[in-house]
Amino acid sequence: MDVSELQRAFSNVKLNVLVQLITFLAWPFCIGVPLHWLFTTQLPRLMPTALAEGLLILSCLPTTVNMCVILSNSAGGSTASALCNAVISNVAGVFLTPALLLYFFGASIQLPLLAMISKLCRQVLLPVAIGQALRTTPIKDAYVKRSKKFKRLQELILLGIVYNAFCNTFTKGLGLAANHALLLLGLLPTLHLGSMALSFQLFSSKLLNFTPSEVVAAMFCASQKTLAFGLPLINTVFEGNPNLAAYCAPIMFVHPLQLTLGSLLISRLSKYTSGDDE
Repeated sequence: MDVSELQRAFSNVKLNVLVQLITFLAWPFCIGVPLHWLFTTQLPRLMPTALAEGLLILSCLPTTVNMCVILSNSAGGSTASALCNAVISNVAGVFLTPALLLYFFGASIQLPLLAMISKLCRQVLLPVAIGQALRTTPIKDAYVKRSKKFKRLQELILLGIVYNAFCNTFTKGLGLAANHALLLLGLLPTLHLGSMALSFQLFSSKLLNFTPSEVVAAMFCASQKTLAFGLPLINTVFEGNPNLAAYCAPIMFVHPLQLTLGSLLISRLSKYTSGDDE
């Protein structure tokens, strides 16, 4: 990735602002709040209040740190735009997510700010810096000559990440009754696919005039929620809370689902970004 691509991505204010508005405004108030209201007032027997609060917490989280970048790249989306919004979202999330939780739950919140920023630098900024440094070495030419093989390697790595995500999630357990786990299994994929579809329709609008690669990157960023940032934050904010397991369950459940559903759509999205979509 050229530095100029990153500069253009960060200067695309319209795209970046829309993605962040969806992440920190539309998700909490148009999805999280209605779902919380539905399951706590209209269908209280269907889902415990603590799990409904977990869905509200999920809606307040920033986008994924690495997943949106990997999926965007695999589908021919703008890697620079995905990376840009992953960084913006997670930096903003250090402040906005606690503010949203404070607004909804009314409890004082203490966060390990430096630890979160350090983790973001290790997982996002450091790999980018290494990649930029490698572009000045003969490794770049070797990559170009074997681009097809590296593409296949990337697909295999993505498959391994999906497998690992499922293994980690279900090995640790979700702390839910079977009927509540089945409810999430039906609700969360529907919610995620719906957010992807709506995001795609918005960003592909001719009025916004985004390129297909930008549309795909923005769709992944706007529709995903981070486990890497979210789980430590939830554990920190609600430490000692008897409902902690229920608060963590939605993000633990949705993490492998996002990766799996996104991977299944790569072939279709690749045709869209390459102009082969019929």
